[in-house]
Amino acid sequence: MLGQNLRILARGYPSVSRLCRELGINRTQFNRYLSSESFPRPDVLHRICTFFDVDARILLEPLEDLNVEKGVLNHPLIADYVGTGMTDIPQDVFPDGFYRFSRRSFIEQELIIVGLVYVFRKDDHTFIRGYEAKEAMQEQGLPTDSATREFRGVILPQEDGVAALVSHARTMATSFNYLSRVASFQNHYWIGYATRTVRETVTGCRAARLVYEHLGKDTASVLQAARSVGFCSPEELMPYHRKLLQLDRQFS
Repeated sequence: MLGQNLRILARGYPSVSRLCRELGINRTQFNRYLSSESFPRPDVLHRICTFFDVDARILLEPLEDLNVEKGVLNHPLIADYVGTGMTDIPQDVFPDGFYRFSRRSFIEQELIIVGLVYVFRKDDHTFIRGYEAKEAMQEQGLPTDSATREFRGVILPQEDGVAALVSHARTMATSFNYLSRVASFQNHYWIGYATRTVRETVTGCRAARLVYEHLGKDTASVLQAARSVGFCSPEELMPYHRKLLQLDRQFS
């Protein structure tokens, strides 16, 4: 049972070698645990349980019976389809720091929405956090307090870029973003699209091109970007953002 449980727990890691390094366990010895040829000493078992946030019942009971909360994306039913690789997003693929983004407004299609998000790593995962612009919230008749405006999400690796599953508190509004790097002089732009989970309407739109510009952690650049968040006209948008958004072409 231990070997079976360890194989399930190890699925969230890009390689067994990396997992062994983080656990501080010899790879050969860990393979013996996986094949049930050997069992860990009490101190090693404690290290494994602490690392995976489980208890010693992994020796005797199936993982799904232990009520271990590892998140729905790592549930055994979909772990090999969605959860696998979530920890494997190198910094050179999608680095930490602040990003300025722009896209056509879902509500006012003649306007552009400009925003700011923060990407960071924690517990071997890549997360995204930001706040809706107050103007956009007011336009929808929604509260503008920080708790209502805040959104968070997780970054997922894709074959030719990254995706982000983003939601407000209590999953009241969710969006899906896809981004692929643009070849540019400083190599710090990404282009893709954003979609939102709402019903189809005659006037509204549910998908739009999306541009991300990596600002890093430079205070001056971030503060300057923060002063420009909200709605703007296409003419007021930064020239390279406007070029990448291709506002004269319908999104498909």
